[in-house]
Amino acid sequence: MFLGADGKGRCRIVSRGENFDLTLAKTCAKAFASACGVGCVVSDATGEVKYESGCGCASCGVCKAAGRKPDDCVQAHIYGMTEAARFGGKYIYLCPMGLTCFVSPILGGGDIEAKITVGPFLMVERQDYIACDLEEQLGLSGETLARVVEALELIPYIPTEKVTEMSTLLFMAVSFMNNVSDANRMLETQGSDAIQGQITAYIQQLKNDTEPEPYPFETERALLRAVRQTNRGEAHRLLNELLGHVLFFSGGDLSQIKTRIYELLVLVSRTAIEAGANPEQTLLANNRYFLDISGIRDFDALCQWMAQVTNTLMDSIFDFTGVRHANVIHQSVQYINAHYAEKITLEEMARRVYLSPPYFSRVFKEETGEAFTAYLNRIRIDRSKELLRHKSIRLADIALLVGFEDQSYYSKVFKKLEGITPLRFRESEGR
Repeated sequence: MFLGADGKGRCRIVSRGENFDLTLAKTCAKAFASACGVGCVVSDATGEVKYESGCGCASCGVCKAAGRKPDDCVQAHIYGMTEAARFGGKYIYLCPMGLTCFVSPILGGGDIEAKITVGPFLMVERQDYIACDLEEQLGLSGETLARVVEALELIPYIPTEKVTEMSTLLFMAVSFMNNVSDANRMLETQGSDAIQGQITAYIQQLKNDTEPEPYPFETERALLRAVRQTNRGEAHRLLNELLGHVLFFSGGDLSQIKTRIYELLVLVSRTAIEAGANPEQTLLANNRYFLDISGIRDFDALCQWMAQVTNTLMDSIFDFTGVRHANVIHQSVQYINAHYAEKITLEEMARRVYLSPPYFSRVFKEETGEAFTAYLNRIRIDRSKELLRHKSIRLADIALLVGFEDQSYYSKVFKKLEGITPLRFRESEGR
């Protein structure tokens, strides 16, 4: 089974000196192994083991008992590491003997310097693994099979439903070591090819338009709404449209492009401040951004830089470290984002965080700037906009899919938040 987290971040693999915190990596591996009952190994990008806690892949005797070369395992784990970097920071895979592992890469200066590998473990019953994997697929028998079965005694069984959660837990722990900026880049920064693809497509659309508007102010306003709502996917899509428009009407004049991008940056920064970002820190960052822009020499680099800055500003909107009721708000926001399609009431949410409904309502509005119902409706409307782009899905079905009980109320809320009806939105952006 091969699973990967969402994201398209790319990192280089290097085999130079240790630029990661080995002590912190050891502590993480030891704690994870102790808490979860499965082996953990810290190794560098070439596969050299630096630390092992429990029965991890470094001391697993299954491959040796089967007569496998040690390098087979090393290469499998390196492959898992590269796939984890490609798919967003975590990856579940099978070793050459069909046992399960998962891995998260450790970054040093933005490059993959090392990894923490969890496993091996079984995700099927031991007898099923022996019959299907060892006897049938690998063709083991006799003394060789007996040796492998004996080595299996040290290999734990983990139910399938727990594996994804455990891999997520490892990823979060490793992300802490990698620091927020590197983790965000791995998860969220768009690659140059993706950005340029969107921009090119939009420019082609402008070329085909007989009367393209001088500047798409509505797109700009939509971008600011997406930033305010920390809707990253929508924000980057709209940002790329604006960048394409700037490039098209500037005639490639880099000086003019920089001016327009800085103007846009100021608007995005102000929006972030209005949404809760620290004003002093954001304004100080703007001074640094101005210097950054002056040193960028091509449009492609400008686009990547603006995408990163937009991510940073959205990160600053919900900095839970400075929130008095951080845990309450964090739990609530996470639950809403995961369950917006279900029936969610203020009373139910208050019970989940062990507060009275009136007190929860006051805390939520104080810390987010929005009433609970308003926040929930905004999330639902944001999710519905992507569905509206598909004309084959009925409006009544969309309303139900995002948590509204009927189409009429959904349309009313949509128009209140977006200024137009869902049907008008579909007509303008549907496909």
